[in-house]
Amino acid sequence: MKLTTRSRYGTRLLLDIALHSENGSPVPSKDTADREGLSLKYLEKLIKMLKQAGYVKGKRGPNGGNVLVRAPEDISIGEVARILDGEEQVLGCEGDPSTCPRAAVCLKRSIWDDASLAMYRMLDSYSLADLMKDAYLCPVNPPRRGD
Repeated sequence: MKLTTRSRYGTRLLLDIALHSENGSPVPSKDTADREGLSLKYLEKLIKMLKQAGYVKGKRGPNGGNVLVRAPEDISIGEVARILDGEEQVLGCEGDPSTCPRAAVCLKRSIWDDASLAMYRMLDSYSLADLMKDAYLCPVNPPRRGD
């Protein structure tokens, strides 16, 4: 149930592509790295994972870059977190009770299960399109529509 930099930066990466892809034009990784203040090398690792999962595709060449394969409203933040972080649980025994000898009598185990489910349910309720709406309303350096 831990969100790492992979899921946070991956979400920022997808949001940047969605906001800066004019009519489906590719967004160069370097531009995203510069705008987001992130390492290009690290972003390229995330792009590779997102390409394998079918969220992003790349175009090579002088006008190359990354484009979303799916519509922003069809990309849930929970899916992105699962792809980049895996479906991490609060405790190791949640997904596999055999990892803890007390799992069968643990009174707290159901609480941790519920906490993980609640977090992913909440993340699944937000899409990339929701973040785009928030970005356009952001008073600090909002992206231009069509930029």
